[in-house]
Amino acid sequence: MAATVRRQRPRRLACWALMAVLLADLLALSDTLAVMSVDLGSESMKVAIVKPGVPMEIVLNKESRRKTPVTVTLKENERFFGDSAASMAIKNPKATLRYFQHLLGKQEGNPHVALYRARFPEHELGFDPQRQTVHFQISPQLQFSPEEVLGMVLNYSRSLAEDFAEQPIKDAVITVPAFFNQAERRAVLQAARMAGLKVLQLINDNTATALSYGVFRRKDINTTAQNVMFYDMGSGSTVCTIVTYQTVKTKEAGMQPQLQIRGVGFDRTLGGLEMELRLREHLARLFNKQRKGQGAKDVRENPRAMAKLLREANRLKTVLSANADHMAQIEGLMDDVDFKAKVTRAEFEELCADLFERVPGPVQQALQSAEMNLDEVEQVILVGGATRVPKVQEVLLKAVGKEELGKNINADEAAAMGAVYQAAALSKAFKVKPFVVRDAVIYPILVEFTREVEEEPGVRSLKHNKRVLFSRMGPYPQRKVITFNRYNHDFNFHINYGDLGFLGPEDLRVFGSQNLTTVKLKGVGESFKKYPDYESKGIKAHFNLDESGVLSLIRVESVFETLVEDSPEEESTLTKLGNTISSLFGGGTTPDTKENGTDTVQKPSEKKEAGSEAAPPAPEEEKKQKPARKQRMVEEIGVELVVLDLPDLPEDELAHSVQKLQDLTSRDLEKQEREKAANSLEAFIFETQDKLYQPEYQEVSTEEQREEISGKLSAASAWLEDEGFGATTVMLKEKLTELRKLCHGLFFRVEERKKWPERLAALDNLLNHSSMFLKGARLIPEMEQIFTEVEMTTLEKVINETWAWKNATMAEQAKLPATEKPVLLSKDIEAKMMALDREVQYLLNKAKFTKPRPRPKDKNATRAEPPLNASASDQAEKVIPPPGQTEDAKPISEPEKETGSEQADTEPLELEGPGAEPEQKEQPTGQKRTLKNDEL
Repeated sequence: MAATVRRQRPRRLACWALMAVLLADLLALSDTLAVMSVDLGSESMKVAIVKPGVPMEIVLNKESRRKTPVTVTLKENERFFGDSAASMAIKNPKATLRYFQHLLGKQEGNPHVALYRARFPEHELGFDPQRQTVHFQISPQLQFSPEEVLGMVLNYSRSLAEDFAEQPIKDAVITVPAFFNQAERRAVLQAARMAGLKVLQLINDNTATALSYGVFRRKDINTTAQNVMFYDMGSGSTVCTIVTYQTVKTKEAGMQPQLQIRGVGFDRTLGGLEMELRLREHLARLFNKQRKGQGAKDVRENPRAMAKLLREANRLKTVLSANADHMAQIEGLMDDVDFKAKVTRAEFEELCADLFERVPGPVQQALQSAEMNLDEVEQVILVGGATRVPKVQEVLLKAVGKEELGKNINADEAAAMGAVYQAAALSKAFKVKPFVVRDAVIYPILVEFTREVEEEPGVRSLKHNKRVLFSRMGPYPQRKVITFNRYNHDFNFHINYGDLGFLGPEDLRVFGSQNLTTVKLKGVGESFKKYPDYESKGIKAHFNLDESGVLSLIRVESVFETLVEDSPEEESTLTKLGNTISSLFGGGTTPDTKENGTDTVQKPSEKKEAGSEAAPPAPEEEKKQKPARKQRMVEEIGVELVVLDLPDLPEDELAHSVQKLQDLTSRDLEKQEREKAANSLEAFIFETQDKLYQPEYQEVSTEEQREEISGKLSAASAWLEDEGFGATTVMLKEKLTELRKLCHGLFFRVEERKKWPERLAALDNLLNHSSMFLKGARLIPEMEQIFTEVEMTTLEKVINETWAWKNATMAEQAKLPATEKPVLLSKDIEAKMMALDREVQYLLNKAKFTKPRPRPKDKNATRAEPPLNASASDQAEKVIPPPGQTEDAKPISEPEKETGSEQADTEPLELEGPGAEPEQKEQPTGQKRTLKNDEL
C-alpha cells in the first residue's frame, strides 16, 4: 500500500500543478470577461457591452438614456459629461466642447479648422507649432488637444459601461467614419491610449452597421450574392455603402456567412448639424428683425443666445420631420427678451435646398467604386438620425429608383450592436458564431522610390518608380511585401497615398497631406559586405494594414541566398547513425549493407531498368548526385521613419497627457466622494432631528438624552453650513461617524423593540410545535419506535431550557426601564430558535429516511434485521457500543440541515458492496442465533 501511495504522489502533484495553471488562466481572463463597443458619432455616442449572461446590450447612462451627447464641459475645478454638459452649453458655452472629432488629425491650415471656427466662434483655438495642429484654449491654465478631449469622452464611456456591467472593462471596439484617413485613425488610437482602453479594433461605422444587419439575418444569407446599400446620414457626415452578403467556405469553420464592402461614397459635411446651423441662422435673423430699431445688439454676438438658438433649432428640425409647421420659442433669449416665431417645413426645406441636392452624391460614388449599377442593388436601407428628414428620403428615393426605402434596422443603434458583436468575436472570453468581414481600402497606398538606371552605355539617369501597395477597394486586413532589387547601399523610399482623383477639390484640401512617410534605411551596404559570396534576393519591406485600417511597416530585411553542399563528415555521420539503427533491427554491417541503405534513401531503383542490377555508386559519384541545397541568410535593416501627414505625439507628451487625464479623473472621483460624504452627513442630521420627536424614539430615551443628541446635531449642522465647504472628505466622514456613535444606543433600542413581537411569536410557535412533536414521538409503540430515548430526552431538555430562558429573560426585561439597554435581544432569540430547530430537524430527517420494521413472527424470535437499503443513520444507531460505554453516553451528532423532500429524492442511500449488511444489535440472552442473508 505504501508503494501504491508513492506511485500516486507524482500524479497528484501533477494534478495540483494543472489546477494551478488553469486557475492562473481564469484569473488572467477575469479582467476580460466583459467587452464594450463605442459608436462614436459627431453629436452623440452609443455604448454597448457583452458579458456572461448579458449578450449585446445597449448601456443606459446615468439619466437612463440609450444615447449620450458627445459633449464635455471643462472648468477650473470640475468637469461635466453627457446630458449634464449639454445643459451647461447654455450657461458656459466657451467651456463646453462639441463636435471636436472634426478637428482630429487636422493641421491648422485645414479647411475644416476654419469651418469649425465659423460654426463655433465662442471657442478659442490655440496653435501647436510642433505638430501644426490646434488645441482648445479654455483659459490660460486650461488647454486641451482634440485627442485629449476625446480621451476624456472615451474614459467616461468606459465608466458608464463598467457601472452597467458591474465589473471592470478594458477591451473595446470603437467605430470611426469610413472616410477617416491614416492621421485621423491614429488620433483616435492615441485618445484611447490616454483613456487607458485596449482597442481591439477600430471598425468603420458602416461596416459595423452591415455586420449588425447580417448577424440578425444570418439565416437569410446563402451562396447567392445579395447586394444591399446602406445610406447613413448622421449629424456630421453622410456615408453610402454597398455590401455583398453570401456564404463562403472557410478553412476553420466550413461554410460561413460573409459580408464584403464593395463600394463606399461619402460627404464629410452633409448631415443634421449643417441643417440645424441653417435653422439657427434663420431664427437669429428673425429675432434681430423683431428687435430692429430698438438699438439692440446682434444676437449672433452673444454666445449664450446662439447656444440657445442651436438647441431650439435641433428640436425644431425633429418636430418639422413630422409636422408641416411649428412654433419656435425661447424664453429670455437675450436681455430678458423672449423669442417666438413660426417656422414651416417649406421654409426649412428652402433653407437647406443645396444640402438636399447633395444627397445623391454619395450614392453615385459608391456605385462607381463598386463598379455596379442600381439594378444590382436589391434594397436601400436608411441609417442615421438625419435620414428621418422627409425631404432627404424623398430625394434619395428618387435617386435610387426603388419602390421604397428600407427602414427595418435600428438607425441609431445598429453600429453599436455590430461593433460589440465584433468585440465579442475578438475577445478570448467569448465564443460567437463566425461571420467573415472583408472591409475595403478607401484610399489607395503606394510606395515610391528613385534609383539610377543606365539607359545607354555610360549614360546614367534617375528613374522614379511607383508600386501599388494597397489598391482602392482592396480588402483588408492584409500584409504585403515590397522587394527592392538593384540596391546595394543605403537608400530611402516613400509611402504615399495613391490616386485620389475620385475626391473633389474641396475634399482633397480637407484630406490633408497625401504623403504619409519617408523611410530611411541604414545598414544595406554593411549587409552586402557581410555576405560577399551570397546572391542578393533584394531588400524586402514588410507592411501590414491591420483590422483598424492603420498602416505600419513591420520590418525591412536584406535577403541573400547561396548553394551549399553537405560536408562529407556530416554525411558519414548520418550514414553511421542509419547503420546503427539498422543493426538494431537485425541489419548487417557489411559495406554492401551500408551502400544499399544509402541507395534506398536516394531511391536509385526508380532510375534503373527492370531486371538489371545497379552497381553501388562510388563515394565521389554519390556526392555529385546529391543536389545542393539553398542556404538563406536574412539581415535586418535599420529603419528611420519620418512621418509627413501628421506627426504622432512624442512618447513623453503622450505620457504627460495620460497623467493629465488621470489627475482630472482622480479629482472628479474625490469630488464625488466628498459630495457623497457631505450629503450623507446632512441627511443623517435632518433625519435624526426628525426622529427625536417620534413617539417610538421618545419612549426609549430620556429628555436629557434627547437634548444631548439634539445639541450635537445642531452644532454639526451649523459647522456644515459655516465650515463644511472647506472640509475634506475625511473630516465629513469623521463627523458622521461621531454622530452615529452618539445615536447608536437610541437606534438600537428602537430597532430591538420593533423586532420583538415577530421574533417572540416565531419562538412561541416553534416551542409549541416542538412540544407536540415530542409528545407524538413518545406515543409511538415500542415495536415501531424509531427514536432512541437519548434523542427524545435531548429534545425535551432543549425545549425546557428554551422555555426557561424565555421566561427568565422576559421577566428580567420587564424590570428594566425602556431607556436602558435591553437584555432581551433579537439575535439571542434567533440563536435559541436555531438550536431548537436543529434538534427537531434531526429527528424529522431520521423519520423521513427510516422504513418501518417488520414485526417478529413470535415472541421468542429475534428482532428482524434492517433492510439492505437502510439509512446510514439507522445503522449507526444499532452498532453495539464498546465495553465500558453505555448507549446513553453516546454523543449525539449534529446532521446537516436538509430542506424538503427534494433532497431525499436526489440523494438515494447506498450500501457499500453487494450483500452488505448492517451490524446487529446485541440480542437478549438465550435468543441469539445467526440470520441468513435472505431471511427476513
